[in-house]
Amino acid sequence: MPLRHDMRRGVLLMLAACALFTLMSAVIKLLGDRIPVVEIMFFRSALAVPVVLLVVARTRRGVGFVAALRTKRFPAHFLRACTGTSAQACSFYALMLLPLAEQQALTNTTPLFVTLLSIPFLGEKVGIHRGGAVLLGFLGILVIALGQGAFSGTLDATAQLGMAVALAHGVFSAGTTMLVRNLSATEASTTITLWQSLLMTAFAAVLLPFVWVTPSWQELGLLLVIGVLGGMAQVMLTEAWASAQVSALAPYSFSSLLWAILFGWIAFGDVPGLLTVVGAALIVVASLYILHREVTRRRRGE
Repeated sequence: MPLRHDMRRGVLLMLAACALFTLMSAVIKLLGDRIPVVEIMFFRSALAVPVVLLVVARTRRGVGFVAALRTKRFPAHFLRACTGTSAQACSFYALMLLPLAEQQALTNTTPLFVTLLSIPFLGEKVGIHRGGAVLLGFLGILVIALGQGAFSGTLDATAQLGMAVALAHGVFSAGTTMLVRNLSATEASTTITLWQSLLMTAFAAVLLPFVWVTPSWQELGLLLVIGVLGGMAQVMLTEAWASAQVSALAPYSFSSLLWAILFGWIAFGDVPGLLTVVGAALIVVASLYILHREVTRRRRGE
């Protein structure tokens, strides 16, 4: 898909994609009391496959489905799907345990963990700027935990587990990001996305018989809504990346926090406390600064 260099279009599509992804999260939270996470993951992933095939058809005209799957790096695709599935499972499970705004704030810690994991796995040197940003981000996590009562003995087991799972999402998502960077050196983005979608659906399908709960018609409708919202958001996100540079659009992805506050208030009556807002702001500032340093390093050729 050619880059269109239309910043306004890219920003609007990014904001819309974030709104739909967050709305999808709210629907997942509504279903979480009865429908298992794996079942939700299956519907989310399976209904994304047609969307991915549409993107492949648009971006690689004249290239068939089998040709788009050709790769010499299947083990790397398999590992990438494993980390992606783990990240998705943690994200969805955290939704069952935490208010929507807290879940969104803590799952936005991926840039922090990418920076940390790049030290042992990529041999990168993290200077004082990025190191300081990571510390600021983890300070934000501590502030959110403080707001939940972590240091006063009032943080219940559910919230503790929810925060741990949300942070685990950040770790798995960071692993996914690093694997995609590695795969991108030799693989087309459509090949990476197609293998991801097919394998993640297959993983959920294998586990599905062990956890299946027959949904009511209303629940089935919501499961389909999750798939449709996720598919629409995925298309919008793809179109956004095709409209402007990633570094220019990435800051707008944090609008998901604002949508989470709005949808959490409307659907669940949750209003985040001051410490949650401050902690989320620290995580966003830290992540944006890490992004800024990454862009600066690339321009310098470091």
